[in-house]
Amino acid sequence: MRADLEVADIFRVAGPAYRAAHARHLGLTQLKVMSAIEHCRTTALGGHVEACEDCGQWRIAYNSCRNRYCPKCQGAAARAWLAEREADLLPVGYFHVVFTLPAEVADIAFQNKALVYDLLFKAASETMLTIAADPRHLGARIGITAVLHTWGSAMTHHPHVHMIVPGGGIAPDGSRWISSRPAFLLPVLVLGKLFRRLFLTRLIALHDAGRLAFFGSMAYLAKRRAFLHHLAPVGKKRWVVYAKAPFGGPEAVLAYLSRYTHRVSISNRRLINFDESGVTFRYKDYRRNGTDRQQVMTLATDEFIRRFLLHVLPRGFHRIRHYGLLAGSTRKNRIARARELLCVAPPPDDDAQDEPDEFRPSCPCCGGRMIVIEAFERWRQPRAPPDTTTANPENHP
Repeated sequence: MRADLEVADIFRVAGPAYRAAHARHLGLTQLKVMSAIEHCRTTALGGHVEACEDCGQWRIAYNSCRNRYCPKCQGAAARAWLAEREADLLPVGYFHVVFTLPAEVADIAFQNKALVYDLLFKAASETMLTIAADPRHLGARIGITAVLHTWGSAMTHHPHVHMIVPGGGIAPDGSRWISSRPAFLLPVLVLGKLFRRLFLTRLIALHDAGRLAFFGSMAYLAKRRAFLHHLAPVGKKRWVVYAKAPFGGPEAVLAYLSRYTHRVSISNRRLINFDESGVTFRYKDYRRNGTDRQQVMTLATDEFIRRFLLHVLPRGFHRIRHYGLLAGSTRKNRIARARELLCVAPPPDDDAQDEPDEFRPSCPCCGGRMIVIEAFERWRQPRAPPDTTTANPENHP
């Protein structure tokens, strides 16, 4: 069902003026994101006509842009991704762990997205794998699914990595499954200290190698002495690592994952109003508690678009990554071994199942099966069905 107000509506109205005013500061990837969202599920992308086999009801379904930043396209993408990962789920409790960059480092990341976001992934995953393998803690090889988010609830720049981690792992010699304690995976203070050391050591190495760039008010950080002085307070304070107690079984894990893997900086359902005063939307103020946490904000339209585009990642950057038991081409063998050690049956063989038909909503009139009766190309309109009295063109996911 279409939301009353969408990001696409804002881009269609204000996008041309924004592109003209900021032409020198927009990259090709950002321009492509704007164009994809504006054209998603419109005649610009073509589509098809569906008709009900039972009652003859028909509807027009325009094609999706499938851009990873489009709020309308992420539901289907998340469902497809989760179906692929379902075989990796184990019958154990799962923990949610979050690694967050301090504000001083986030500023550096903003001007060096590819390098620093990649370093965030590497330092956070190595921290988890190292502490988990330590016999003083878990003493096992764990699996990690990590997802990069670069935004806060108000679409400000706030880079952090969400991790979903099984509550246990395989012993170093592969002989047994080692379970974590029921409500405890790894000590967050220990994780925070190692994460800080690994990240800062490698960030300084990137600077020494001349791989970091600085512009505008941060240009002075190109000098090593200024850079080290900027990082000195960060090296002394606690780096926040959050770990949530385990939640339910595999079904709950899937539902939880779907909230993080394909999320974009703002969903259409959070939008409230768009007029000459700007864009009004709901957000969470995490400094407040209870019902006061839900707040409403209005941003000038240009500022809203700027914040949305802040979170467009460099071309080809992977924001979902897997480590430990879930990494690489041997993932299936490791998961199979974990299931064997846990004494659980393997999931059904996907190759033995028929490929499911592409999902289409049932007929809104009688609930019957909809079939495609016509496809039309970009910027074209479909031919009207013989009986137009039953016409009900809609946009669908």
